[in-house]
Amino acid sequence: MPGFLLRRLAASLLLLFLVLTVTFFLLRLAPGDPVGLSESSRLTAEERADQRRIYGLDRPLPVQYAIWLSAVALHFDWGTSLAYQRPVNRLIAEALPATLLLASAALVVEYGLGLLLGVAAARRPDSALDHLIRILSLLVTSQPVFWFGLMAILVFALAWPVVPAGHLRSVDAADLAAGRRALDLLYHLALPALVLGVHGCGAIARVARGSLLEVLGRDAITAARARGLSERRVLWVHALRNAVVPLIQLFALSATALLSGSFVTEVVFSWPGIGLLTFTALSARDYPLVLATTALAAVLAIAGNLAADVAHAVADPRVRDA
Repeated sequence: MPGFLLRRLAASLLLLFLVLTVTFFLLRLAPGDPVGLSESSRLTAEERADQRRIYGLDRPLPVQYAIWLSAVALHFDWGTSLAYQRPVNRLIAEALPATLLLASAALVVEYGLGLLLGVAAARRPDSALDHLIRILSLLVTSQPVFWFGLMAILVFALAWPVVPAGHLRSVDAADLAAGRRALDLLYHLALPALVLGVHGCGAIARVARGSLLEVLGRDAITAARARGLSERRVLWVHALRNAVVPLIQLFALSATALLSGSFVTEVVFSWPGIGLLTFTALSARDYPLVLATTALAAVLAIAGNLAADVAHAVADPRVRDA
């Protein structure tokens, strides 16, 4: 097992290095730069040259890469945001809790609703309810998450205004008592969390259904029914306990997918997390901030895949011995 973990960790670190290196050069080689985008009509050629010198953009590209890599590797210093004029580490630290809150709430919705739908479909396979759940889950999952979010805003914030269309808190949230501030946060969290969770629950429902149908056909389940156990106990205790193994392995990948999906959802709902921060950085060609958010997204994706590999190895010894 230690050898397996070391191999996977080494491969993950190499992949992260390659992702960041490619991102660095693609950003620098793309036409334009932050100075050309920021008030270019008001700056003279000399002033723009001074700005490039201050930002270090006048140096050869390999030199810029070496300076950036040494600062990150030796000091974990991602630099100063060109758009916000603040340390990138601080911006990430301030935005990350909002993203984690949104992704966590969506994960609860995704697995809770997905399990309920999967169990309902598996109880009556090939029935009208089973077909309906499978079709709806496929339909919802196939829609782009940004389109799904826009439709949710149109229905539940505009046509039927029951929840806010965006943002983390109300304007006067700072003046509210602690309990009402928490309710205000949940009020704003409800729609984006439901959008992300419902969008991903279809895959969970289909995996849960397939796993339950496989478990319900085993001899142990037949023996449990022969002992006179109720169908509810057989399903929710004996069958579901064995059917959740694939879902546990899928959990790490689902969490990573939710974090990636939350980046898009945050832009749609003006949610002040990493996704909205990344969008602003890309719009302003804010190199340090784009690289830091890209690194964070890559770390989350790689960590999710690594966790899934470890879960698979724990469940199947043949994998870690390969």
